[in-house]
Amino acid sequence: MRTLTPHELEPGMIVAEAILTPSGQVLAVEGSEVTRQLINRMKLYRVESAVVEGEAPAPAEEATAPAEKPAPVPKTHIEESKTVKQKVAESDEFQSFQMLYFQTMERMKVIFKATVEEGRQIDATEMLEDVAGLFRSRNTIIELFDMLGNMRSLDDSVYAHSLNVALISRMIGRWLKMDRHTLDALTVAGLLHDIGKLKIPEEILNKPGKLTDEEFEMIKSHPKLGYEILKKQNLDPRIRKAALMHHERCDGSGYPSHLEEDLIDEFAMIVGIADVYDAMTAARSYRAPLCAFQVISNFEKDGYQKYNTKYLLTFLKQIAATYQSNRVILSDGRGGKIVMLNPNDLSRPIIQFDDNSCLDLSTHRDLFIKAIV
Repeated sequence: MRTLTPHELEPGMIVAEAILTPSGQVLAVEGSEVTRQLINRMKLYRVESAVVEGEAPAPAEEATAPAEKPAPVPKTHIEESKTVKQKVAESDEFQSFQMLYFQTMERMKVIFKATVEEGRQIDATEMLEDVAGLFRSRNTIIELFDMLGNMRSLDDSVYAHSLNVALISRMIGRWLKMDRHTLDALTVAGLLHDIGKLKIPEEILNKPGKLTDEEFEMIKSHPKLGYEILKKQNLDPRIRKAALMHHERCDGSGYPSHLEEDLIDEFAMIVGIADVYDAMTAARSYRAPLCAFQVISNFEKDGYQKYNTKYLLTFLKQIAATYQSNRVILSDGRGGKIVMLNPNDLSRPIIQFDDNSCLDLSTHRDLFIKAIV
């Protein structure tokens, strides 16, 4: 058997021992074949080596004895304390994702502006191909969400948010086992849900301080503005309804029409969940981005009244499961690993500390997960 770094691995080699991330997630089981995809995932998650079958080729007789390999330098505290966001941002895989993401967003800008300013018909197929390609570029759910987490900034545009909502909506649709046609239409609905915001002055959309009542009412007009734009387009009716209804809530507390659950379109309810998740995980002038478990907690507080229970529970369970076995930082500064989820309290899993002691967050309400590392 040989221990090799990701740069030394070659497709076709056989894994002799399970390959785990630093947080304990299984990337490959014993006996599986090394692929280019696996090598890239090891680099992304900073897995330093893997044990593979076979012996190293014998050196040629005339070759001099290799110098003794220096002992690995232990990781510094700074390296160990890097967040997932920092680790992903430093990866080669993120650079290629970022390039594809910005290329997609630039094409969105051209299409959106031509639609809003000139009334040009939207080529949904072209838009869908771009987003589907971006979606397929990631190997796992956690990779996609980690990549999206690095694409946000305080001056985030309508386009970046819409692209994120499209990708998250598509993921929800997959979790709900939608057929391909429905999944594609839902993805386009996510892309176009905020197109009405392009009718609102940028200085109001991007205002860093508190909005006046008049400005807030202007912002709240974007669902109707979006519907007016899209009703002239040859699109699936559910796409237009998602633009109009994605801020409606099942208890009637939403806008613009205070509709209750029976009157809200299915696409609008799903896009609404993706819209809120993306907004809460983005940085704001008045707060840092929330980690996934803080967002789950916010949804749990009042989400079951505001959102369709089936869609929301499916989403929250999958998000929580995505981060099972990850290391996290608690609000009191302690670090540990998620070892078990509480199905009735998803934002409060059981945490195992480095001394193997465990803490059930569902019974310690004064603590919460502050960051995923």
